[in-house]
Parts: sequence; structure tokens; C-alpha cells
Amino acid sequence: MELKRENVLIEALPYMQEFYDSIMVIKVGGNAIVSPQIMEDIIKDVVLLRYVGIKPVIVHGGGPEITEKMELMGKKAEFVQGLRITDDETMEIARMVLVGNINTKIVSLIGVFGGKGIGLTGYDGRMILGHKQGSKKIVVDGIEKEIDIGWVGESEVINPDVLHIVLENGYIPVISPIAVDAQGNTLNINADTVAGDIAAALRAKKLILMTDVSGLLRDMEDPCSRISHVTLDDIDPLIAEGVIRRGMIPKLKGAAVAVKSGVERAHIINGSVSHSMLLELFTDCGVGTMVYRPGFEPAGDCANESAHQAGQVK
Repeated sequence: MELKRENVLIEALPYMQEFYDSIMVIKVGGNAIVSPQIMEDIIKDVVLLRYVGIKPVIVHGGGPEITEKMELMGKKAEFVQGLRITDDETMEIARMVLVGNINTKIVSLIGVFGGKGIGLTGYDGRMILGHKQGSKKIVVDGIEKEIDIGWVGESEVINPDVLHIVLENGYIPVISPIAVDAQGNTLNINADTVAGDIAAALRAKKLILMTDVSGLLRDMEDPCSRISHVTLDDIDPLIAEGVIRRGMIPKLKGAAVAVKSGVERAHIINGSVSHSMLLELFTDCGVGTMVYRPGFEPAGDCANESAHQAGQVK
């Protein structure tokens, strides 16, 4: 049965009151980056959040566009353990795509829909200081080899001062996951990881990670197998079990970093579904997977479900 519009608004009211003046970090990637319509819907939602008194911060990825640009330039994308091998040329391509293309598009869209966006990278105000990751070990024909993955980084320090300044002045910061090391070298960092680190540094109310599936699925072939709630204690066992795998691993790890550092909840949702962010935030049951600390179970009609209940979903 379809809810009446007034009932939807009434259900949203307590959440709007709870979230007023709070910071929310939103990571955008996947299909949202390559689909103009999906991106427009997401940015409309983000601007709406700002108008109801929430302070959104956007962190964006851009892997598919980086790969496409590399291929156009005759360069093959290579990955080790899910991380893009980033030599000097690849780093320049990544910076061109992330900063010069995707970031400016998002900032422009925010303006189109009535908000005030401002583009930032990790080296603005030395916001994200990091270091290169070490070499990765792989096995080729039964022989273990070490592979230098180049300018792939890990964040060491997040300086949120510039973010607090722009948020207090009504802007929506849009952050490219590009960091700088102590020598001034540019580093490419996984956007899910950056989003988790920034949410932790800001002590955000929520971290929202947008992907191309409807949250964490117990069976990747079954979209109805969504796990609606996951505690921090569930994550490692689910990785060992193989439920959390591939691109979902950095998302859950980024969520764990944020929640351990005081972020109240992290949410993994399908950004391809129109207005999924609003449904996750402002309805009782939501549409994605919620990550929280043990002992901080969500209240409401959907509170009794968790990853411990194998096969049960919202």
C-alpha cells in the first residue's frame, strides 16, 4: 500500500529534528559518476539536506572515468588486490579526471540546484596528509613477487579546519581523494577510505557510502539478500566468510574507521536508486545496510535485525 504524502513527511520530521545542524559525509562513486541523471538526483538530495539544516560533505571517486581516460590515451589499467597501480603518468591522469573533471561537475550541479559548492582536494590546506603504501605481494606461476603499486597512498593525518570554515559559511565541500605526503608528492587514495577518515575527523553524525548495489548482500546474485544491520564485531567474520569481498571490503573498513571514531552510524546504499539517500535517512526501515557499534542498536520497527540473523533482511 502506498504511503500518503503527508504520512511520509510526518515520518521524516523526527529525523529532521535529530539531524539538524549535524555533519554528514557522503561518498559518491560508481554509476553515479558516469550517469548524469543519477548524479543530478543525488545532488538534489544533498542540496535538500543543506536546506533542512544538515551540513553535507561530499567525497567522490572516479575509477571508471580514470580507466576510460587511460584507455583513450593508450594506457592499460592494472590492479593489485583491488588497488590501481599508479605510476607518474597514471597519477596525472587520475588528478586530471578527479580534480579537473568530476569535482568541477559536482560543484557546478550544486549551484544549478540552488546550493553553494566548493571544490577541494587533500592538498588544499594540507587537509589530507599521507604516505605511499608499501609494495604488494602477489603469486605468479607459483612464485611470490613484490609489486610496487606506485603513488597509491594511505592517509596519516586529516586536518578538518578548512572543512569547518566552509561548512560554517554555508558551503557544501566537494572533496577529491587526492592527498599529499611530507615531500609534497601527490597520492591517490581510495575514496571510501578517505570518506571514512574525513567522517572520523569531523565527528560526523553519519557516513553514507553510495555504491551500485542495495547495501551488503549475503548473496551477490540475489538483490533480496540484503543485510540491513551490521555491527563492528560482524565485519571481520563476514570478510572471512566471503560475504564481504572485493570492492565492499574498503567500504566496510571505511565505515568501521568512522564508527570506531565516534560517527554514530554508517550507511551503505545503492546510489543508482532515485532518492535512496533520503529514504535511508528519513524513514524508519531505510533501504541499505547500517553499520554501528555493538550496544548502539537502532531503535524502531526494524531494530531487531542484524547480520547475526543469517538470511534475514529488511
